[in-house]
Amino acid sequence: MYEGAIQDLIDELGRLPGVGPKSAQRIAFHVLSADPADVNRLAGALRKVKDLVRFCTTCYNVAESEQCRICRDARRTDEVLCVVEEPKDVVAIERTGEFRGRYHVLGGAINPLEGIGPDNLRIRELMTRLGSGSVRELILATDPNTEGEATATYLALMVKPMGIAVTRLASGLPVGGDLEYADEITLGRAFEGRRAV
Repeated sequence: MYEGAIQDLIDELGRLPGVGPKSAQRIAFHVLSADPADVNRLAGALRKVKDLVRFCTTCYNVAESEQCRICRDARRTDEVLCVVEEPKDVVAIERTGEFRGRYHVLGGAINPLEGIGPDNLRIRELMTRLGSGSVRELILATDPNTEGEATATYLALMVKPMGIAVTRLASGLPVGGDLEYADEITLGRAFEGRRAV
């Protein structure tokens, strides 16, 4: 335990997700020894993100104006909507360059153990968007874990009666991976999702 400002900084850094006590201490001492201009830039970036960044009023991705750049892009199709859990998932999909539709960010996944149910997510807003009639396909791109699967199943049951095609991202073996190292669930999903060549 240190005293004063350095301990306060370690405590605050330790509250960040994924930052344990040792990492918090390492970052705090890096900040202490860093050039004051670098520290001021970091502090300014933190203030700026809190002041300027908000959620898009259409898809709930991060934005610096009312709508994010994807929702403002007239070249994208309104017929395909991809549902993701968090804004970072939008970035991951965008990096592929394969998707030209729109997004809807739920803000998490159904997780009863954490007290997160459908009412805690942006599912009502999704249903409103789907009610417009322009969406022909809904891609469920939630994480391939228990919470993501539960969320995808819940959404599929709600949307199918609307006559909208509901698809799920394929999951399976990573490119460059060896079969012998794949777990049973991943290998099973690869078999389920096989396609003609």
